[in-house]
Amino acid sequence: MDKKNVYLTKDLYESAFLYANHIKLLNLQKEGEYFWFIFEDKEKAESLSDEYWQREAQVNAKDYAEAIRSLKDWLYARK
Repeated sequence: MDKKNVYLTKDLYESAFLYANHIKLLNLQKEGEYFWFIFEDKEKAESLSDEYWQREAQVNAKDYAEAIRSLKDWLYARK
């Protein structure tokens, strides 16, 4: 994994937004009680993240809900 071209976040809902926008989730990395979501394509993920935090992003509601469920399933499987 090229660590220079990955995007990391601890935020579940931001991660679900990225996942719903087809940014590949490479891994979950545990740090204490929390997990880092590690995504490929840092530049694209950062751009989408900026849109998300500025409330300018749009995503299909069903895709977003499914992404949240999928990421939660993965998290609970790792605990």
